[in-house]
Amino acid sequence: MGTDTRVVVGVDGSPESFEALTWAACDASRRHRPLHVVHAFQLPTVYGPFPPPVPSPYDDETRAAAERMLAGSVARARTLAPGLAVTSDMPMRQPATALLSAAEHADTVVVGSRGLGGFAGLLLGSVSIAVSAQAACPVVVTHHGGGRPDTAAGRILVGIDAAHDAERALRFAFEQAAARRTGLTAVYAHVLSRFAARSRIHAPGHEPDDLREDERRALAESTCGWSERYPDVDVQRTVLDGSPGVVLTELSAGAQLLVVGSRGHGGLAGMLLGSVSQAVVRHAECPVAVVH
Repeated sequence: MGTDTRVVVGVDGSPESFEALTWAACDASRRHRPLHVVHAFQLPTVYGPFPPPVPSPYDDETRAAAERMLAGSVARARTLAPGLAVTSDMPMRQPATALLSAAEHADTVVVGSRGLGGFAGLLLGSVSIAVSAQAACPVVVTHHGGGRPDTAAGRILVGIDAAHDAERALRFAFEQAAARRTGLTAVYAHVLSRFAARSRIHAPGHEPDDLREDERRALAESTCGWSERYPDVDVQRTVLDGSPGVVLTELSAGAQLLVVGSRGHGGLAGMLLGSVSQAVVRHAECPVAVVH
């Protein structure tokens, strides 16, 4: 296997990270990928005018506890997926930095929406958003209490935006659907259609029904090649009026996984992730994959 085949998961001992670990181990096993478990370890920092003290017994105990947690996570992954190749790392780095570094040689990065312990910064809107916005590979964000992450129920849901290239998101979604032997639903939601229908302001030859038909045609064209590549995947295509973030969040309740593109710009992590991506990462009721 090449260097970009492993599934990377960030753990910290929290329930959210255990959910991420479960999702990652099952996904790696299902798609025949090795699993790499990462715990970003940091000792408490004390600011003051004095030079840093020598390591204390407390530091040793903290490190030992972190090592036990990481070893337990590796053992849990191997129990979930017997025969799975599992490696681990405990870098002395900030959580987002550690995961972004690991993402440079990863197929997928999986992270919980919130965290504790060594991933003290792993709060939705900080590390999860930063990794989703900046990672070089797809990032899956799991939500604690959002249903079993390895469930066989539901379909793969992928949001399509006609204004952006969706090829990588579609490739990821079709691969997940094929590996899980489930169907895929491609959704195009456009608030402009609803606006045009209500206001009756539209260009000649572009009635609301014509706009919807154009959207259906564009959706079919964007998925056609992937349907041919994955003929066993049952594909449904739907065009809906409404805000994409709201529509996809509502549909996520019955899905195994929601896949979206990043579609963001700007210099800040939150600005690098588009508004739709941020909305579903925060509110979806199933794991969300953000694909750049």
